[in-house]
Amino acid sequence: MNISTVAKEMSLSPSTIRYYESINLLPPITRNKAGVRTFSEEDLKWIDFIACMRTAGLSLDVLKRYTDLVREGDDTLLERKEILIEEREQLLKKKEEMEKVIDRLDYKIEDYEGKLLIKEQQMLQTDGE
Repeated sequence: MNISTVAKEMSLSPSTIRYYESINLLPPITRNKAGVRTFSEEDLKWIDFIACMRTAGLSLDVLKRYTDLVREGDDTLLERKEILIEEREQLLKKKEEMEKVIDRLDYKIEDYEGKLLIKEQQMLQTDGE
């Protein structure tokens, strides 16, 4: 699979994928005789993981540290797990904050719905007179 196809499938730009490769977030991508990148299933799994983590808000530095540890092998399993636990905890805090914001927005929307209903009733009364 070439970079354009991968980019489209993963909803990323080709330049983003190239950048991830250039900073070693991805393993070196195999190239065909013409020098065109040919992505393997394993490459796609890495891109999907990185895209998911970026969407969740993980920094490139954290992802870089994590992928470096993966490349170092199984001696880094505990450290990798700790990174994921820490990032998960941060996401749960963000989720809690977002839920509070949503609750506040729901309250404000209900308030406006009440005001709009009153306004509508006033308009109907004015039209009826």
